[in-house]
Amino acid sequence: MNPTPSYALLASTWTRMHHFGHLQSIASWDQAANMPPKGNEARALAMAEVAALLHRMRTDPLLSEHLQRAEQEPLSEFERANLREMHRQWLQANALPESLVQRRQLATSRCEHAWRSQRPANDWTGFVENFRSVLAVGREEAELLSQQSGLRKYDALMDRFEPGMRCAQLDQVFGEVRSWLPAMIRRVRDKQSREQTITPVGPFPVALQRALCEQVMRLLGFDFDAGRLDVSTHPFCGGVPEDVRMTTRFREDDFMGSLMGTVHETGHGRYEQNLPRQWLGQPVAEARSMALHESQSLSFEMQLGSHPGFLQQLSPLLKAAFGEQAAFETSNLIRLMTRVKPGLIRVDADEVTYPAHVILRYEIERPLVEGEIQIEDVPALWDSKMQELLGVDSRGNFKDGAMQDVHWPEALFGYFPCYSLGAMYAAQWFAAMRRAMPELDTQLGQGQLQAVFDWLQTNIWSQASRWTTDELARRASGEVLNPAHFKAHLESRYF
Repeated sequence: MNPTPSYALLASTWTRMHHFGHLQSIASWDQAANMPPKGNEARALAMAEVAALLHRMRTDPLLSEHLQRAEQEPLSEFERANLREMHRQWLQANALPESLVQRRQLATSRCEHAWRSQRPANDWTGFVENFRSVLAVGREEAELLSQQSGLRKYDALMDRFEPGMRCAQLDQVFGEVRSWLPAMIRRVRDKQSREQTITPVGPFPVALQRALCEQVMRLLGFDFDAGRLDVSTHPFCGGVPEDVRMTTRFREDDFMGSLMGTVHETGHGRYEQNLPRQWLGQPVAEARSMALHESQSLSFEMQLGSHPGFLQQLSPLLKAAFGEQAAFETSNLIRLMTRVKPGLIRVDADEVTYPAHVILRYEIERPLVEGEIQIEDVPALWDSKMQELLGVDSRGNFKDGAMQDVHWPEALFGYFPCYSLGAMYAAQWFAAMRRAMPELDTQLGQGQLQAVFDWLQTNIWSQASRWTTDELARRASGEVLNPAHFKAHLESRYF
């Protein structure tokens, strides 16, 4: 006789939802990477139908009864953690009606598809027409999630991506960064103004860039039997652990954007590929949070990808791909990869100016979804904050301003803070690695990357959602999130 019948039923239900989610994620990847333009409306309707089906499964009234019964059953530690995550997902799903879930899918599919052509055309007016319905859905979600959880509206949205994080803590963390970041940017730029850097000379054929990206992905341990690399308007990592779909974008006059974007997404991909397979299909086997996910991509891109030891390995690969250039010497690559230059584009930003982009978005997005400001207020706020934080003039440039990211077209409100939180966690992970392995930098200088992957596998990847975020951080590094490690990392690398 099964001593845990309710838990078994719940586990079976979540496995079925994982299978539907698998198909949903591949359809979403195809929509971004392969689908012909005229297929969008039909795809939007199909994906809205799947979203409604999954929502129906998550809100089945029977689940409430079995979630309560399972609490009384004799469960293992992992099963207990799995039940906790099931309950969290169930609560969030039950706050939203099926009709809203469908409207969200339709609104975001239409807005994102139109955004692909509106962005290069700098068509803010056209974008706003589609974005109004996306924002309306986001505000409705925020209101309902807030009522259900008792959290403020933005907290309720952010909790879907970063469980436990609240505006009160975020304001404190970002406020602290705001207090020292502008001065640090000026100090670094002053120091670097006296350093000579050689710019690589193109063109860099796309076919050669793609081959280089795949070569570097292999160097970083990506399993091509369980994933692939494609092209999309905005780089992302999607799919499922068994079938990870990564994308990048190429420019013939600049290989660095596609290469480091690929390194970034490879961090996401390796996290997904190394989640605990024995729990596949269950919430406990999912990534703990988006800040932890971003900590993996930024561990790869910033901590490892800009490390002199890694760049020493990259140098001969660049020469083999594009021919001998003085720009490809390791010493010059180090200067290139650590060059600080305030700019308009978040995904192209260096690690010193990057937090300013995230703070800017948070300071606009929070009042926007909470109804304190309207869409019409965004351009002027964007321009003033770009000038204040980065000294960059963005007036009239909507494509490289508020239209540059896919997050707003896709109603991913509450996601942006995870990027900078991820950078802070990445610095914290590497500080813990260096305490545990004092010889780490020497190993990296010798081209030995495995120690980094082993530490991440033990402390982050294999743990998935077994622990709360704070508990996982404590177990991995000895403390909860501590932004001081991020500042110390920047001070050490740039001064």
